[in-house]
Amino acid sequence: MSSYIERPRYFCSLGGALSTLEALPETIPILHCAIGCAGSIAWAQNGGSALQVGGYCGGLAVPSSNVEENDVIFGGASRLQEQVKTTLELMDGRLYVILTGCVTEIIGDDIHAVASEFSDQGVDIVAANTGGFKGNSYYGYDLVLSAIAQQYVKEGVPTKKGSVNILGIVPYMDAFWRGNLTGVRRLLQKLGVEVNTFFTYEDTLDNVRNSSAAELNIVLSDVYGLDTAKTYEEVHGVPYITATLPIGPTASEELLRDVAKTLRLDVDVEAVIREENLKYYKYLEPLADVYNDADLQKYAVIVADVNYAVSITRFLLDDLGWIPVITQFTDVLVEEQKEQITKKLTAAAPLQSPRVVFDTNASEVIRYINELYPKRAPDKYAETIAPAFVIGSSLERSVASKIGAPHLSVSFPVSNRAVLGRGYTGFDGGLVLIEDLLSSAVAAR
Repeated sequence: MSSYIERPRYFCSLGGALSTLEALPETIPILHCAIGCAGSIAWAQNGGSALQVGGYCGGLAVPSSNVEENDVIFGGASRLQEQVKTTLELMDGRLYVILTGCVTEIIGDDIHAVASEFSDQGVDIVAANTGGFKGNSYYGYDLVLSAIAQQYVKEGVPTKKGSVNILGIVPYMDAFWRGNLTGVRRLLQKLGVEVNTFFTYEDTLDNVRNSSAAELNIVLSDVYGLDTAKTYEEVHGVPYITATLPIGPTASEELLRDVAKTLRLDVDVEAVIREENLKYYKYLEPLADVYNDADLQKYAVIVADVNYAVSITRFLLDDLGWIPVITQFTDVLVEEQKEQITKKLTAAAPLQSPRVVFDTNASEVIRYINELYPKRAPDKYAETIAPAFVIGSSLERSVASKIGAPHLSVSFPVSNRAVLGRGYTGFDGGLVLIEDLLSSAVAAR
């Protein structure tokens, strides 16, 4: 029997590529796809990215060829040429990127030939095959960034000592992408490292153009951004390392040590860590009494994408003292990735590690909870999940309601929060997450 995906937590690869470009400075996406694709993506993004959608040349203002039946029969290349020309006249940008949808991928329009035609006229333009059937939006992020790395990023640029690129945090699919990227930048800058995060207000298109000068690419994910990092390594010779999204002190310390060691930095990394820990625990100190007296330690259920499922579980276990009982990964993963991720969560604390589940279906988490804590006749000595807390997407609100637990949305889709610059990375981000968790826990008191 074939499986299915219930209430998916992402959109297609075209959507992921489009949202990535919307976050890239001075970049104009040009869709070569059927009528309705841009609108569907915009409202899916609005409903899942904590109200973040639109902006200049984003949302419903994206240039699109809107191919119709005639273009499907006779080919849509001429329609794309017309659309690129019009976009160059009307939209103010420095980099233009053509993206394909399912229909134009199937009929085989040569978007690279069209891009080459305008490139010969001096236009900075990239073509990326991002047909929606290729994969989900996380894959679209890698497809478009790999194309930019191959076609736009300068080759042969001298390596700049102590400079790094950050990959693996997917704009809009991570509702906290701005704050998370800014938090990583500030964390690594404490080592004296020059950080290119591509997508924040501090980044420029020149940073993207010269990103091949980086001494190292840092992929803050076990899955997302890896294909892009491999492209940089193959085309530009930039090596890469992978790390957990650094939420809180333990993961942040690991990242600081790894980067300092890999780059062979002449810096006292332990002094940096001591200073950050001193500040972090100084903020937590006034919370200690009420944390213990008010029973604020929780049994946690985590249902999230790869980045948050790993990092939140580690943070709760290593730093906050909560007990993660189930961690459900909602991504479509291959067996090798599942084994790698399971080892990451169980190796550090095998006796306290949660039950790790890989399941794309949102409603299944309640079954896993019932398997761990079967319903029994009233017995004050029976093992229960109370006091519980559910961390996931907005889809998990019903699960939290069923088990009488507070809930916090962090993973896509986030439809019950508005997020602008909030982020959870670094030491400071760990404090922000504690605020959000405990605020949700005591909100009904």
